[in-house]
Amino acid sequence: MTTYIPQITIPHAVFANPAASVLLPIALGTGVGFSTRPKDTQNSYMLMKQPPLRPPPYVFGPVWTLLYGLMGYAAHRAITAGMNPLTSSVGGVRDAKHAATLYSVQLGLNLIWMPLFFGVRKPVLALADIAALVGVNGYLTYLFFQLDNVAGWCMAPYMGWLGFATYLNAALGHLNDWKISDEDLRKKKN
Repeated sequence: MTTYIPQITIPHAVFANPAASVLLPIALGTGVGFSTRPKDTQNSYMLMKQPPLRPPPYVFGPVWTLLYGLMGYAAHRAITAGMNPLTSSVGGVRDAKHAATLYSVQLGLNLIWMPLFFGVRKPVLALADIAALVGVNGYLTYLFFQLDNVAGWCMAPYMGWLGFATYLNAALGHLNDWKISDEDLRKKKN
């Protein structure tokens, strides 16, 4: 069982407002995406030796926008349902608080992946991050299902994409000898 840690947990007012709950991860994800210079990121991605099934770079923005929106909506549904003492099950308030902390942690792990992989060019650290992200989200999805079935199902596409993203991270790292600086990638192309 996790613990509710108010210092690292997104305030309940965000979860209580459906628009804020949906828009927060979209805005943060968009901000991180633009902070890593999208054109440079796309160019680096295209320089890498690519694994089978890799999507073109233009797919990532729309997919992540949809996934961020779904995870925000799931958090709104699960946490507000769990915090409602009239409709939640025994232990629902406790589980909702745990879920709020886990959601906040997973969002942080999610947001640091791109700077780890494309910013500081550390695919091994990015892989460790995404492995932790999968584990946290597996448990978070379980908690969301306990609080609200729709919220749990809203997390299913995110879990699927995280599995695929883990494959891409590991395959890109392996195929490029875990060195993905532009200089290393250009040397390998020549």
